[in-house]
Amino acid sequence: MNSIFKSIELFKIFLIQVGELSFFAGRFFKEATKSPFEFREFLRQCYNMGNRSLLLVAVTGFIIGLVFTLQSRPTLLEFGAVSWMPSMVSISIIREIGPIITALICAGRIGSGIGAELGSMRVTEQIDAMEVSGTNPFKYLVVTRILATTLMLPILVFFGDAIAIYGSALVENIKGNVSFLLYFNQVFNSLEFSDLIPTTIKTFSLDLL
Repeated sequence: MNSIFKSIELFKIFLIQVGELSFFAGRFFKEATKSPFEFREFLRQCYNMGNRSLLLVAVTGFIIGLVFTLQSRPTLLEFGAVSWMPSMVSISIIREIGPIITALICAGRIGSGIGAELGSMRVTEQIDAMEVSGTNPFKYLVVTRILATTLMLPILVFFGDAIAIYGSALVENIKGNVSFLLYFNQVFNSLEFSDLIPTTIKTFSLDLL
């Protein structure tokens, strides 16, 4: 009986969480499409989340490209398939590795920053002061941050992918004496524009999660 009650309680908690998330999402879309729009705060958040994350994303992407190529090269050498390195690395990074790693990095940096900032504002009663002054805290604090993250994350992913491929090209240039021009020609020949569409959709999904 205890296990049944525990299962019912867990299911009840799950339904409550789903309801809260649904209410939050509905309120977000309602506030995001209703004037007035906080464009200045939105641009400030884009700068905070995008520009200040460039260095971290660039360093991580560069290391991913280096390590992925260094670890894959010996195996491809055994099969005489080193010429497939640009295609393999570019497709793997752009379709899967780049979006996931960049989203995890941004979730750690941006998410923790937003949580700390909003928590500090709640403790110091700044949110209560905004309500008293007639400002909508949800629109000013929540909507602008979600929209800024949704806009900047795909841009950061593309930037990180480019740096990662450059890191891979650097390894091939040093180890295999492959020119950057030849490497990037093979990269662009192996990629299609349709490869970017799932990546962009994936970044939006990871951002919402």
